Amino acid sequence: MRTPFSEARAMWLSQHVLPHEPVLRAWLVRHVGDLADVDDVIQESYAQLMSLEQVSHIQNVRSYLFTIAKSVVLQGLRRAKVVPIESIGEIERLEIALDAPSPESHASGVQELRHLDRCIAQLPAKCKQAFLMRRVHGLAQREIAQRLGVSENTVEKHIVKALRHLSQALAWNGGELAGRRRPEKKEIHREEWN
Repeated sequence: MRTPFSEARAMWLSQHVLPHEPVLRAWLVRHVGDLADVDDVIQESYAQLMSLEQVSHIQNVRSYLFTIAKSVVLQGLRRAKVVPIESIGEIERLEIALDAPSPESHASGVQELRHLDRCIAQLPAKCKQAFLMRRVHGLAQREIAQRLGVSENTVEKHIVKALRHLSQALAWNGGELAGRRRPEKKEIHREEWN
């Protein structure tokens, strides 16, 4: 019979750890595929995470998972009776990009941020101000209304319009990146935003 603690840990594992499995699996196949059974390394890593007394100290789950997996691989090699000489060099080259994104991820992220910046720049002035005050600076709707000299209801409308515009623009940018073309649509003039 499972205890509530193990059920909570299983839930934590599924929400915070399992999303990193594809990246971990790819990294293991690339770096240690010949040295260890990738499935065994992943399962042992999960078992170690499940056996921890608590997980509240884990700040970066991905880094922690990769560190455990590397440790599992090294333990397996230490226990092995015969270790091929090539594996010694592989062990030394095990580099885990703990927090650093891949060059491709970094380039993609920069491209997305530039696109978002262009989309925000296209918003009408009051709409842009309200959105930035709320989403970037974290101001309350009441404070934004006071600063802009408009009602709270107007601030809410500006933010909703900004979010709608940005979500559509970002969704189509993702579609264009995936090779889909944006369908022709009616031009939205700034007057319609006000």
